[in-house]
Amino acid sequence: MELFYHPLSRYSQKVLIALYEKQANFYPRITDLRDPLARQTFQQFYPPGKLPLLKTHEGQLLPESSIIIEYLDRHFRNGTELLPAEPERNLAVRLFDRIIDNDINNPLFQLEKLKHAPEGHEFEIKQIEKQMFIQFQRLDAHLTQNHWVCGDSFTLADCALIPCLSYSFAHLNLLDLDELVRYWQQAQLRGAWMLVLEEVLLAEMEEDTGIRSIP
Repeated sequence: MELFYHPLSRYSQKVLIALYEKQANFYPRITDLRDPLARQTFQQFYPPGKLPLLKTHEGQLLPESSIIIEYLDRHFRNGTELLPAEPERNLAVRLFDRIIDNDINNPLFQLEKLKHAPEGHEFEIKQIEKQMFIQFQRLDAHLTQNHWVCGDSFTLADCALIPCLSYSFAHLNLLDLDELVRYWQQAQLRGAWMLVLEEVLLAEMEEDTGIRSIP
């Protein structure tokens, strides 16, 4: 398999966590779509030009982080079961995956873009931060009854959430959310995230201006 991705993209990090959890071998193809030549080359290979993208053993091209992880969970029986077989738990995992992507990760991307834009977006920034804090409060309450996002087992939902927390704890005031703090502390000890973080830190060192907005 080949994974086309960028280490500073949270959706790419989400897939990387899953690959390491499944102990799946793959060829890393780091692709920086901010580079016009790299973008042109990638779009010739995959016209929609979206990351991450998995090229399977059979040559199939799979976009979208959640779809890629579902493919991995179906085809690799070893490692962590990321989508439970039991229907109700499976539905809960899928629900939280969508909530995290749509209500946390996507607003985070908007927030990063506004903070790197010229001045004049203070009101929009405050609104997004307020909405995100409400989401984190709800998540904090949910975690009082759950070790990981959806119970005792690590799942797709955790693959989605952990990359978001890396930025959120650095830039939002979340330290009063005790369960979220507990979750983040245990997540940082997860082997799969440690491997992803190594690559993130290396990519940050190579950036001229630190983290730039990459979805």
